[in-house]
Amino acid sequence: MTLLPLTDSAFLFPAAVNSVIFAEGNSALIVDTGLDESHARKLLRAMQEVNLTPSAILNTHSHADHHGGNALILKRFPELPVYAPPPEAAIIAHPILEPLYLYGALPPRELRSKFLLAPSSPAQPLEAGTRRLGGVEVELLAVPGHAVQMLAARRGGTLYAADALFGPESLAKHPLTFCVDSAAQKTSAAGLLGLEGVAQTVPGHGDPTPDLAGLVQINLASLERTTAAVRHACQQGAASTDELLARVCDALKVEMSSAGAVVLNRSVVAAHLAELLGRDQIQLRVEKNRMLFAVS
Repeated sequence: MTLLPLTDSAFLFPAAVNSVIFAEGNSALIVDTGLDESHARKLLRAMQEVNLTPSAILNTHSHADHHGGNALILKRFPELPVYAPPPEAAIIAHPILEPLYLYGALPPRELRSKFLLAPSSPAQPLEAGTRRLGGVEVELLAVPGHAVQMLAARRGGTLYAADALFGPESLAKHPLTFCVDSAAQKTSAAGLLGLEGVAQTVPGHGDPTPDLAGLVQINLASLERTTAAVRHACQQGAASTDELLARVCDALKVEMSSAGAVVLNRSVVAAHLAELLGRDQIQLRVEKNRMLFAVS
């Protein structure tokens, strides 16, 4: 696999989870390192082919598929600084926190796969703004929602939206798009419409596109479909989160076959329930030792 030039200082390493390289001279800021050592090894090989040397890592957020390659890169470049938004940096340093918050307790073996539990790596907390990381200037944009905090990264006309936006194929494959705050995810996606001078937008999952507005609209429509599905599930009668998850999966033709899929999709439903509660469209009550949701 090779790097795809987007501009003379921005490159895409296309994969199931994209990595983006922003460069000044031979110094290269790696934005997201992929799921595992295999991704990282191929990424470093592709960088070497075009004479780029890693100077820093930016993890846009703490999900394992975006920082799982850190460990291998740091083995080869042990002095490399790693940056991430503050709460995300804590999870990257203590990755057991990801399956712990998804499961609600110390996770069983089934929830400790590489998809939910990446190797630990040190990360320095970093806020949005124009920064120079590893000698490379980059504009960082706050786009919370998919994670508690998340950063999109822009250099010149190239925007790496991270998981604030997903490609159409990814949205079709995973109609329950992961988020911890669906209202914030919608606000972050819509906020990217105000950016000027963006020639190429790279989603965290999917192909680059010159049509930022079109990509935003597709993502907003997908998020609203999920909100509507969750509300419709509540209309079918008061139910717990797990019962509503089953109803929503039936409606959207989602089949879950692993514990990881269940906890991830359960969080999605919980996020949209919180949004609907905030809109006063549903209500929460505790009855017979169960927390139930129903339409207001």
